[in-house]
Amino acid sequence: MQITGHLASSAGFVPPSTSDFNLPPIFGHSAYLTKPIALVFFSVILISAFFILASRKSAVVPSKLQYAGESIYSFVRKDLGEEIIGSGFLAYVPFLFTLFTFVLVNNVFGIIPFMQFPAMSHVSFPYVLAGFSYFIFHAIGVKRQGLIPYLKGIAFLPGVPKFAYILLTPIEIATYFLIRPVTLALRLFANMFAGHLLLLVFIGGGNYMLHDSHLLMKFLSPFSFSFGIIMTFFEFMVQCLQAYIITLLSALFIAGALAEEH
Repeated sequence: MQITGHLASSAGFVPPSTSDFNLPPIFGHSAYLTKPIALVFFSVILISAFFILASRKSAVVPSKLQYAGESIYSFVRKDLGEEIIGSGFLAYVPFLFTLFTFVLVNNVFGIIPFMQFPAMSHVSFPYVLAGFSYFIFHAIGVKRQGLIPYLKGIAFLPGVPKFAYILLTPIEIATYFLIRPVTLALRLFANMFAGHLLLLVFIGGGNYMLHDSHLLMKFLSPFSFSFGIIMTFFEFMVQCLQAYIITLLSALFIAGALAEEH
């Protein structure tokens, strides 16, 4: 967490801003060696190692590690796969499972000491994830219905008066090809960005007041730190919720593409 820039100075307290999310390269000057990218790669290694270890020695009476891994998989398989998509859901469980665990781990990095940065607060990562959901969603629809019938079903809703197409067709096209992927990404990004910014405000503000020369400011600093701790627990709930929401919406999009009609 970047708080050094918010200490006492001749200009006073400097509130956190978007510049606190633009971290310098870890090594050299390459834009591909920044902390967010390192955390994303580390999350892949961490997730892979966890589930390999959890499933390596499967037993009828599971160990704590096996139970944890199976619980996460069962949650995604049943609650986000079977109940949302229905028939044929198993084909899409690997994607939903990967999406959920990847987003969850990278979100939780935002409150882990020495990491303290949610990679999803960089909008490029949510855009890529939304792109995968977008591609899978449309690929399913085209494969199931054929390209022309699929596009026709989007542009021209059945049972609608023809004069209404003047208004509805542009809206439906924009919804399916622009609004859905953009809002899917921005929802995740905005929550992670705002949550991390709040933590910077409370922790950075408390650190500033603690080092201030005024006794009153020193007295108030524990309150700021306390709010920072409270917000950390709240942020953890938001991080888990956002991983669930992006996976749920992706499952809903897949279910919609599998339906005969939109």
